[in-house]
Amino acid sequence: MDQAPHIGERLTDKSAPPDDATIQDWVGPEAFEHWIALRDWIEETYPGVFAASWLYGGKKHGWSLRYKKSKAFCTFLPEYKLFSVVVVLGSAEREKFEERREGWRPQLVKLYDGTQTYHDGKWLKVVILSADDRHDVMELLSMKRRHPARG
Repeated sequence: MDQAPHIGERLTDKSAPPDDATIQDWVGPEAFEHWIALRDWIEETYPGVFAASWLYGGKKHGWSLRYKKSKAFCTFLPEYKLFSVVVVLGSAEREKFEERREGWRPQLVKLYDGTQTYHDGKWLKVVILSADDRHDVMELLSMKRRHPARG
C-alpha cells in the first residue's frame, strides 16, 4: 500500500502536467482558490505578457508552473495541502524592497531577511495561506514588473 503524501510534498507523476482538477485535489479547495485568484490576476494585469509553462523538476521537485517572458516572473508550486509562489528578487528588486521595508507586512520582512541571497538574487518562497499572503505576492510582482499601460 502506498504511503499517504505529507503536507508540502510535490506532484511528481511525470506522465503529464497536472490539470486544474489535479491541482485542486492536491492543494485543497482553499489553496486552489488562491491559485486561481493569483493566476487570474496575472493574466488580467499583464495581458499577453507572460507565457505560463509547466516544468518538471524530477522526483524531488515535481511539477511547477512558471510565468516567464525573457526572465522568470514567478513560479507556482502546487504542494500537498499547500500553495506556494517563488519570486526571485534581483539586486534592483531588493533595493526597491528595502526602500519600502517599513510598508511590508512583518511576516514578509521576516521571510525576506531569512532568505539567503545568491548570485542571481533572493528566492522568496511565499506560502499562500490567506488573502493577505496573496496580496503580498501581488505587491512583490508589481514591484518586480510595472503593470503595462492600458490602452
